[in-house]
Amino acid sequence: MGVDYSQLHDPNAEYTMRDLSAETMGVTRDRGQGRDVEITDIQTTMVDGNFPWTLVRIYTDAGITGTGEAYWGAGTPELIERMTPFLQGENPLDIDRLTEHLVQKMSGEGSIGGVTVTAISGIEVALHDLAGKILEVPAYQLLGGKYRDEVRVYCDCHTEAEADPDACADEAERVVEDLGYDALKFDLDVPSGHEKDRANRHLREPEIEHKADIVEAVTERVGSRADVAFDCHWTFSGGSAKRLAKRLEEYDVWWLEDPVPPENHDVQRTITQSTSTPITVGENVYRKHGQRRLLEEQAVDIIAPDMPKVGGMRETAKIANLADMYYVPVAMHNVASPVATVASAHVGASLSNALAVEYHSYELGWWAELVEEDVIEDGYIEVPEEPGLGVTLDMDAVEEHMVEGEELFDEA
Repeated sequence: MGVDYSQLHDPNAEYTMRDLSAETMGVTRDRGQGRDVEITDIQTTMVDGNFPWTLVRIYTDAGITGTGEAYWGAGTPELIERMTPFLQGENPLDIDRLTEHLVQKMSGEGSIGGVTVTAISGIEVALHDLAGKILEVPAYQLLGGKYRDEVRVYCDCHTEAEADPDACADEAERVVEDLGYDALKFDLDVPSGHEKDRANRHLREPEIEHKADIVEAVTERVGSRADVAFDCHWTFSGGSAKRLAKRLEEYDVWWLEDPVPPENHDVQRTITQSTSTPITVGENVYRKHGQRRLLEEQAVDIIAPDMPKVGGMRETAKIANLADMYYVPVAMHNVASPVATVASAHVGASLSNALAVEYHSYELGWWAELVEEDVIEDGYIEVPEEPGLGVTLDMDAVEEHMVEGEELFDEA
C-alpha cells in the first residue's frame, strides 16, 4: 500500500488565519433549486499521451461529477490527493472561493508557482465542468458569456527532418491543405550543424541564418493561407534573441515564442521592445501575479498562459482581462488532452482578446478518441452548448491508454 497523501501532516495547512472554508467563512445558507450539492471525493487518472496527462474527476452527493485536467507532470496526482480533504463537504459552485482556499491551504507547499498551481488548476477545471452541469449551462457562461461560437486552433507542427527548411515547408503545406489548419507553429530551437557550445545560449551567425531559412521557407510556402508562429523554448541568450528577432523582421512571423529563459522579465522586456517581430511569452509563468510585470512593462506583444497550468479557467480569464488593459491579445499555450483543450476553448470563447488555442497532438492518432464528441474540425473548435465542458470521456479509451501502473477513476 502506498502513501496516503490526503493524510500528510502540514501545520501551515491545518492552521491558517486565512482559512476560506465554508465553515470558517459562514457560508452555510441553503441555496435551493438543486444547488445544495457537496463534494464527496476527488480522483485522478494519468493517461500516457504525447504528454502524461492528469485527468481529474470530482464527485458529489448529488451523483453529478465534474471532469477536468491538470498540466502534465510528476507529482500532480499526489498533490490533488493531498488537497481532497480541503474540498470535501464544500459546495462546488463556489469556484473562486474554493480555488483561493486551496491556494491558501497549500501555501506552505508551493502554491505560488509550479506543480502545486498545476494541481489546483486541474481541480478548478473540473469545478467548472461540475458547476455547469449543476446549473445546466455551458462553462463559458460561468465566465461571463461568449464573444464567438468557434475558437481558432493553431497546430504545433513537427517533422522528422525538423532542421531542414524544405521539410518544414512541406509539412506546413500538408497541414494547411490536407488537415485544414490556417494557423501553425514550428520549432526554431533545432540543431543547425553550426553549434560550437550548447550550454552558453549564444547563437553564431550561421545558426541565425539557418533559423531564418526555416522561417523563410515556411512563411513563403503557406503565404496568406495561414499564420505561422515559431517557438524557441526559452533557449537563447538576450543578445542572440535580439539578433534573431531582428533578422526575422522581414518575414511574416505571427510571433516568436519564448526566445529567452522565463525568469528574468527585465531581459524579456528589452528583447520585445528592440524588435518589430511580435514576441510571445507566458507558458512558464504562474497565476496572474506572475504575468503582471510582463504586461505592465509591455514586455510581450502576445501573452500565452497555459490554462491547466497557470491556475485554471478563471485565472486565465483574469490574466486576459489584465492583458486587455494593455491591448495585448491572448494565445493560449496548450499541450493537453481533449478535456483541457475544450476547457481552453470555453475560456477563449469568453474573452474579447483571444487569438487562438494551441493543438499539440496532431501526430497522436488516438487523441480524438479520448472523448465521445468531435473536438477540432477544420482548424476550429465549436464551443459546446451542453452543460459544463460539453465533452464525455470514453472510459474504454482512457483505460487503454493509461500510464503503466495507473488505476482508472470511478465512472461518473
